[in-house]
Amino acid sequence: MKICVLGAGAWGTALAIHLAKLHPTKLWARNSGQVSGMKKAQSNPLYLGDFKFPPLLEISNDFNLALSDIDLIVCAVPTSGFRQILKLINEVNQTALVIWANKGLEQGSAKLPHEIAFEELGDPMKTNRHWGVVSGPSFAAELVRSLPTALTLASTSKETTIIAANIFHHHNLRVYTSQDVIGASVGGALKNVIAIASGISDGMGFGNNARAALITRGLAEISRFGAHLGANQETFSGLAGSGDLVLTCTGEYSRNREVGIQLAKGQPLKAILKNLGHVAEGVFTATEVIRRIDKTEIEMPITSEVNNVLQLGKSPKEAVLDLLGRSIKPED
Repeated sequence: MKICVLGAGAWGTALAIHLAKLHPTKLWARNSGQVSGMKKAQSNPLYLGDFKFPPLLEISNDFNLALSDIDLIVCAVPTSGFRQILKLINEVNQTALVIWANKGLEQGSAKLPHEIAFEELGDPMKTNRHWGVVSGPSFAAELVRSLPTALTLASTSKETTIIAANIFHHHNLRVYTSQDVIGASVGGALKNVIAIASGISDGMGFGNNARAALITRGLAEISRFGAHLGANQETFSGLAGSGDLVLTCTGEYSRNREVGIQLAKGQPLKAILKNLGHVAEGVFTATEVIRRIDKTEIEMPITSEVNNVLQLGKSPKEAVLDLLGRSIKPED
């Protein structure tokens, strides 16, 4: 099985290193300077430190060459560039199975990755070209250190799910299978917004009780949004739902939680994102979720307040107090 990973950020590189332990793998990056540096160091010092590349890992900035003679494409570019990458894939390789690892909603359209894939790769029931997502509680720095990790892999066909899962499932990475591509996409995207709220709470010193409440009620918001799109509710109690949410809201490597912590300290958003050096998908996702639910009856108060802080300049303290001051409601 020959694999190409598109996107040499921290997560794309970690997945490429993992996959190349057993399979010939190409890691593609757009930046020729970064590729040159990785080839020389045999690691990705820009995003992942000095973890060495396995012998089966090849680095390239030639898109056409990277996708030639490939059986599986793993897309790990930010969601903002996902549609364009799928268009390019269609021009070069129209047969390989596509699995993405990016999380978020597309800026402007408020569409999730599975909806973008449907538009760009076609209806798999008609084209017989299947695609899917790998998601769950996972930090690149831990996967690449061979620490135990478990993920969910969901695709549009049971057969291709098993094929793809077997490629990822080895060494320290355990894979569970699913057919709920919608649920896995929703869970992976919206948890980043709740992580910003959790970071704000932690940054303001509100304690463990507040964080637990935000995570729990945040999961309720994610489930409501997912139900509206037709997701399987069981997905949100699994790795791609609550598992990913808990890790992102509590883990020290969480970029979105760090955004919230810095907001609570009074740092301006533009400076936070500049200093972060990585993409924090929750910043854009919050706005797109609010745009998407605008004409629905879906209640997402935490997401709404996060968006108020990010886009409208509301103070984090005021946002938290407004959440606490909401009227009594049934827990559902």
